[in-house]
Amino acid sequence: MVVHTFPTMGTVASLRSAPLTSAVLTVIERSFERTERVFSLYRHDSALSRIARGELSLRSSGSEVLDAYAEALDWRARTGGNFTPHRPDGTIDLSGIVKAIAISDAGEILDANCDSWVLSVGGDVLVRGFDIGEDEPGVAAPWHCGVVDPDDRGGLLGVIALTGQRRAIATSGMAERGDHIWRTDRAEEFSQVSVIASDIVTADVLATAILSGGRDELDRAVDAWPIDVVAVTRTGELLATPHIRSEWTPVTVA
Repeated sequence: MVVHTFPTMGTVASLRSAPLTSAVLTVIERSFERTERVFSLYRHDSALSRIARGELSLRSSGSEVLDAYAEALDWRARTGGNFTPHRPDGTIDLSGIVKAIAISDAGEILDANCDSWVLSVGGDVLVRGFDIGEDEPGVAAPWHCGVVDPDDRGGLLGVIALTGQRRAIATSGMAERGDHIWRTDRAEEFSQVSVIASDIVTADVLATAILSGGRDELDRAVDAWPIDVVAVTRTGELLATPHIRSEWTPVTVA
């Protein structure tokens, strides 16, 4: 296994995989760079920044923006508005979905070039295959991902194995991602939500929606999608779906 890291989207991407050529790594990095150039509201020259300033119409923004916006609107409808691509002032903000789309696109590149990898970008994780540990060469084990403690950003609540179709995990918490989460009256119930799903877009969007919508959205999402959830309430209670309980390894502080 090799490890490759690079800055992107205001955070750091970390890739651990079977050996890859430098050309493949360059293609992955450029894929993220393109997404940031188009969608970042922190870049003066991005398409979304130009739309926000009224210099570019949404209709003229190109298929990449229109497709992402349409997908975000579909998720808004499916989550009853608990996920939205609009800021309170009406500005189109796709930061709640485009990072996951970029991770998914990178995953397709990785799938074409190796069969075991884990990609983490700002805490959102997508995996394929198994972890071939260096300590035990030739021994394959599931990839594991830590869930951060919202009250101690340097600590973990526990570790979850990503197995079977549960290939992706995304975490939403106001300390990390308040820039694109606009809360409902029920939103004060959770300080952090992690969602495990078969794809990173579903995991990322639903983590945001549940954090925004509270327990009502948690119950609805679990019924509507094949996902697992770990949620931390404002009082520190840990809620977890049954599959998580069987795969969850709590972290205790000595």
